[in-house]
Amino acid sequence: MKDGKNVILAIDDDQDILDTMRTIMESDGHVVETAPTAEDGIRAFKSAQPDMIIVDLMMEEIDAGTNFVREVRALGSQVPIYMVTSVGDEMNMNTAYSDLGLSGIIQKPIQPATLLATIKAKLG
Repeated sequence: MKDGKNVILAIDDDQDILDTMRTIMESDGHVVETAPTAEDGIRAFKSAQPDMIIVDLMMEEIDAGTNFVREVRALGSQVPIYMVTSVGDEMNMNTAYSDLGLSGIIQKPIQPATLLATIKAKLG
């Protein structure tokens, strides 16, 4: 938390998606940190100490999102991590997201009400 507000780290290589998530989450009173790559995301994670992370599945490499999650979990963090992906429904059917270290999947295109409901359910 920062100044009584939840800090959420959003990681995506699409600047439009980052801008959209930032607008949605900041309008709901959250502090938002962003990163355009998984590597930048690790640095931002270490400095921002977020309450929640939202990371894209496919960025600079096809499995950059899952590799990011593995790195965060290897650091011992239990912060909730949600993956955003356009293959979310298929991923939910074929993979137990908890096996990947995730708290859940958010389907693209991101629906503001779904994003905010997910945050509220996890962080209150």
